[in-house]
Amino acid sequence: MATESGKDPEECLPEEYRDSIKRLIAQHPCYNKDAQHKFGRIHLAVAPKCNIKCKYCDRKFDCVNESRPGVTSEVLTPQQALEKTQKVLEEYPFIKVVGIAGPGDPLANEETFETFKLIKQLFPDVTLCLSTNGLALPARIQDVLDSGVSTLTVTLNAIDPEIGAKIVDHVNYNGKTYRGVKGASILLENQLEGIRKAVEAGLVVKINTVLVPGINEDHIIEIAQKLNDMGVYIMNVMPLICQADFADWTAPTSQERKAIQDSCEPYVQQMRHCRQCRSDAYGLLGKDLSQMSEQRRNMVKVDALKKAESAKKKTSDDTPE
Repeated sequence: MATESGKDPEECLPEEYRDSIKRLIAQHPCYNKDAQHKFGRIHLAVAPKCNIKCKYCDRKFDCVNESRPGVTSEVLTPQQALEKTQKVLEEYPFIKVVGIAGPGDPLANEETFETFKLIKQLFPDVTLCLSTNGLALPARIQDVLDSGVSTLTVTLNAIDPEIGAKIVDHVNYNGKTYRGVKGASILLENQLEGIRKAVEAGLVVKINTVLVPGINEDHIIEIAQKLNDMGVYIMNVMPLICQADFADWTAPTSQERKAIQDSCEPYVQQMRHCRQCRSDAYGLLGKDLSQMSEQRRNMVKVDALKKAESAKKKTSDDTPE
């Protein structure tokens, strides 16, 4: 994907780093569109506390057929998360990524790091993925690195505090609550610093930007330009889900979202296959096993085990004696 300068962003990186990124995302369904139909992920809902209040966020209810960020049927302890991961990875070997994305902000919950430590000890080869609003990222970047996380998603809805204040109600930072432009300024400063540190540390960074019509639709291209300068790998423009303070808002159409993605594409690669997953989702994108009946899950399980056995046999047959 070429930028305005005509260069692929990866061409600006050392060859060794480019190769490591390609290896890392080869089996990550969110970062690689070609992986979405082959490999899956599991989200572990171990992080209930949040340090900001976005005006579009509502974590108060859960419907079994509801698919949106922040929703989970239950919050797990780190040990329960490990046990769930063991079971899921055994039954569905196509799942290669273990992520924590809520239902609150993972960096506001110590359980996040306890969980990753347990997972990495037992499954050293899985890709660990974390999603955050970025408020605590500068302070916790070393914890993120020490936990073994290699792919990081930060939600960044504005790089202008005046616009950000229309999307974020308040932030809780260093024991104080900040509202309006002041709160949005603190959040933005930390987000940008945290993203910079993450990129410098070699993490593959994805940015989620919620498209809120009437507020940031004309501003998102400026975000994309900033991400280009910072070396971010991919951007995900997500349509607003009309709830909470935005319950009476009008969601963007798919055409409006595509137009913005097209305008941002010259600056940063666009993720166009997002399904806005639950905090406890697992399976392929768009085929969330957590929302399937036991009968359907068993069918997927049998099919997955057959494919894994077939792949194992093929690898064995192709290995020279």
